[in-house]
Amino acid sequence: MDGQKAEANVVSRQTQKSLADFDPPKKAPRNKYAFACATLASLSSILLGYDIGVMSGAQIYIKDDLHLSDVQVEVLVGILNLYSLVGSLAAGRTSDWLGRRNTIVFAAAIFFTGALLMGFATNYAFLMVGRFVAGVGVGYALMIAPVYTAEISPASTRGFLTSFPEVFINGGILLGYVSNYGFSKLPTHLSWRFMLGIGVVPSIFLALGVLAMPESPRWLVMQGRLGDAKKVLYKTSDSKEEAESRLADIKGAAHIPLDCQDDVVSVPKKISHGSDVWKELLVHPTPSVRHILIAAIGIHFFQQSSGIDAVVLYSPKIFEKAGLKTDNQKLLATIAVGIVKTLFILVATFLLDRVGRRPLLLTSVGGMIASLVTLGSALTVIEHSDTKLMWAVGLSICMVLAYVATFSIGLGPITWVYSSEIFPLKLRAQGTSLGVVTNRVISGTVSMTFLSLYKAITIGGAFFLFAGIATVAWIFFYFLLPETQGRTLEDMEVLFGNLCWKFDKKRNENPKGGNVKGEGNGQVQLGARG
Repeated sequence: MDGQKAEANVVSRQTQKSLADFDPPKKAPRNKYAFACATLASLSSILLGYDIGVMSGAQIYIKDDLHLSDVQVEVLVGILNLYSLVGSLAAGRTSDWLGRRNTIVFAAAIFFTGALLMGFATNYAFLMVGRFVAGVGVGYALMIAPVYTAEISPASTRGFLTSFPEVFINGGILLGYVSNYGFSKLPTHLSWRFMLGIGVVPSIFLALGVLAMPESPRWLVMQGRLGDAKKVLYKTSDSKEEAESRLADIKGAAHIPLDCQDDVVSVPKKISHGSDVWKELLVHPTPSVRHILIAAIGIHFFQQSSGIDAVVLYSPKIFEKAGLKTDNQKLLATIAVGIVKTLFILVATFLLDRVGRRPLLLTSVGGMIASLVTLGSALTVIEHSDTKLMWAVGLSICMVLAYVATFSIGLGPITWVYSSEIFPLKLRAQGTSLGVVTNRVISGTVSMTFLSLYKAITIGGAFFLFAGIATVAWIFFYFLLPETQGRTLEDMEVLFGNLCWKFDKKRNENPKGGNVKGEGNGQVQLGARG
């Protein structure tokens, strides 16, 4: 009898053990060290966000104080995007030579100088000099923040962490809006100077915060500093096995023997300093690199050409056209835009590694199209009506908020995540800088022409145009952008190479097992290492 009970207990324990084996694996906690590093690096994006937000209100007082025309205002507002090209183009080579971390410090120092110059500007020309210096700093920050974050993040949370730059851009925009409202009570000649000059504060915090950051492990390997890279990888990975797997992948990309265990090794100069990168990127690209380049430039082009900067920079003007007349009303409504953008970008950070890039991106752009068409229709009705239609005014305000919400939950953050993770190691800094250059050129074009555009084709017509561009963007994303969720940075090239990716079933398969779409519970795909 006792023997039967013992046997039953053994069987029971075996049954319990086998049932436990079928339980889904517990999700690993987020790596706090990688989280802290991504947060500090992404602080640099506040610089751009603050400038965008603060100029939306400051332009009102600058125009009155310096007696500027609409064209001068357009140029003043949008020219920073073109000035940032200098920083974006130089940042790739600078970050390969100095390191990702030192480049972030350099960006903060440049923006600090630019903010001081703008705050003390005495005339339009002086102000434009300050805009140029600040623009160079913004260009550096825009390129380096997502690259550093992508390189330090484990694959399981790369989407979450790499979306941080967009989070801080939106946070900066909101701070700019609040600054507008706070300093608007000062005399006109002081209000805009305080609005612009206070931008030195985030650059100081950024420079101090960088002191606590490690260098990117991928840059350290490119310099042959394997020992230092290994220490960083152990801190930023979810396990020792993942750290060793990531190191092996990076060694392979840098052409270092996998069995090399030295702390310092010699790396060919063309790898360590990015020589021949432009030739491989633009002159003789492989089919995969060509596809990656088209995807990166395309997503940056459509992010800006669909009108986000027109809405953010000229929201007071849009609300004026919708029926809000006082500066107080317009600035308060603009703060609502900043709050909605910030809230929805925070939602997006938690969805990127659960839902995947493609579903979120396509849903986002679909929502943008609907809100832009509705906004254009409401503004057209208001413009052709002799009486104030409160329903049309309310609908216009709601659609502005809906547009920034749908943008922020998908296209906004995914642009930076996607373009920073798809390039091969050697081409990553310069490839990402090309995407940023495209972003800034289109942003500058939209922001410097919006006032003239809506005067030429009406304000409703301008938003119908943006809706048409967003429709083309949805088609481009559907056919040309594969899912990258859960893939290692060194493993991205296998996804690209066929410009009709959607119909290439073989590329949709993960060669290490599983499927690249990452459908279901958002867990990292089988074989997808950090």
